[in-house]
Amino acid sequence: MTRVSFEFFPPKSDAMEETLWATITKLEPLNPDFVSVTYGAGGSTRERTHRTVKRIVDETNLRAAAHLTCVAASRDEVNAVIKDYWDAGVRHIVALRGDMPEGPGTPYAPHADGYQNGADLTAGIKAIDPFEVSVTAYPEKHPDSPDWDTDLDQLARKVDAGADRAITQFFFDNDLYEAYLERVAKRGIKVNIVPGIMAIHSMKQVKRFAGMCGASVPDSLASRFEGLDDDAEQRLLVSAAVAAEQVLDLQSRGVDTFHFYTMNRAELVYALCRLIGIHPATEPAAAA
Repeated sequence: MTRVSFEFFPPKSDAMEETLWATITKLEPLNPDFVSVTYGAGGSTRERTHRTVKRIVDETNLRAAAHLTCVAASRDEVNAVIKDYWDAGVRHIVALRGDMPEGPGTPYAPHADGYQNGADLTAGIKAIDPFEVSVTAYPEKHPDSPDWDTDLDQLARKVDAGADRAITQFFFDNDLYEAYLERVAKRGIKVNIVPGIMAIHSMKQVKRFAGMCGASVPDSLASRFEGLDDDAEQRLLVSAAVAAEQVLDLQSRGVDTFHFYTMNRAELVYALCRLIGIHPATEPAAAA
């Protein structure tokens, strides 16, 4: 049975909030395993993230997961956020080290009194309440990891700290994902690694994201979007075809769980879910 989850980001304006909730309303009948809400660099969206997650818990039947980082905050500050989420009815946290307030590319420096990294944060979350915890994984290696041994050691620490699953950074070459699974298995790390799928709404935006997180965009993929910057309709059709090829190929390789980076838009993600056999429920699933 194929399973999916969706990622949203907290809206910055009333108009963006309206778009987000239209997206949530459209995707909710697909009964995802969970939906997650991102957390800005240095905790910059802390209040908006909490407000969005709380509204999902209160107004939908979806299982909400809150992203949480440990950058620029003490343990006491982070622990207070964790406890607030539990009190709000949230039972799932996506734990990340996070980026510095200055943004990606700035050298990471842990807070003197804070959690040191994603593994340390995972252990801290598990010590406070029995949350489900998802962590991140990098098929092309985290940009701060000098080599694969370092990168896989960090994943192993997160799993040893209690991570329930790992969700990958987006990628566009399925061979990279398969090679990563082989590296993880060879290292003896036992955790479900869910592929993160990015539906391309803007190639310029995707290239910018990729540059920040160390992901690659194949030239053959970028060439499909040449000349479409001002043609949203054709760009959407090409995006649908590209994403469909990727998810169907992953399915053919035995993948049955997908995490979609929605960019707060429903069209492509809804179509991709239908393509891989996810159909809307007659009634929304009961709240967990």
